[in-house]
Amino acid sequence: MKENACCFTGHRTLPSNQIENIIIKLDLEIENLISKGVTNFISGGALGFDQIAASLVAAKKEQGRNILLTLALPCKNQDILWSKKQRYIYRGLLAEANKIIYVSENYDAFCMKRRNCYMVDHSAYCICAFSQEKSGTGQTIRYACKKGLSIINVAT
Repeated sequence: MKENACCFTGHRTLPSNQIENIIIKLDLEIENLISKGVTNFISGGALGFDQIAASLVAAKKEQGRNILLTLALPCKNQDILWSKKQRYIYRGLLAEANKIIYVSENYDAFCMKRRNCYMVDHSAYCICAFSQEKSGTGQTIRYACKKGLSIINVAT
């Protein structure tokens, strides 16, 4: 259910001097939402913040937390241009997911936006690492605000 769901959105490249603080804040916010009854966490699976968030949720599942990891992916070949190491990490996250949603079969000019809208439309909360207004993350945050989601920015 949407009321029990939180999506993640963030930049692919995070400032190296802020990554540790972002992860600490992200972990605290995930724990806070779990205490409020959030059980489904939705990640877009992209490099950077999406994968950090998905990894934290997967680790909490392994620790016995009763939560779900949903990967809402833009297309089946999202990782086609990624390095071997990046694909290895991504495939590990796919294996950890309780549910995988592909919003498009193949890549097209709008599949990322459709993925972002799917995540927002199925969530009540959005945890983000947001600092660049002109970005896909910025677009997702504006849509989430329009849809009334509670926004939590861990990059501030």
